[in-house]
Amino acid sequence: MNDLLSRTAAYANEYVSALPNRPVAARANLEQLRRAFDEPLPAGPVEPATVVDQLVAAAEPGVVATGSPRLFRFVIGGALPAALAADWLTSTWDQHAG
Repeated sequence: MNDLLSRTAAYANEYVSALPNRPVAARANLEQLRRAFDEPLPAGPVEPATVVDQLVAAAEPGVVATGSPRLFRFVIGGALPAALAADWLTSTWDQHAG
């Protein structure tokens, strides 16, 4: 689990660190993204690290750097470092409210 979370945190850190220089437009269009995700489900279990790697490879070309200081359009969110960390903890704790 530690390796998986470290790998995922490394992807996230790389993305956030590169925001000032990342392209502010997607490099893949909707059809390209659909093709990237159009794969049959595996017949059995897959290593979690493989799932994360495949998700990054398929989705990343369509990710828009909405947190970039160079993006001048409607911004749907801004993941401040504290908010991002809190979101990770919320998902990790996996609690039911109410």
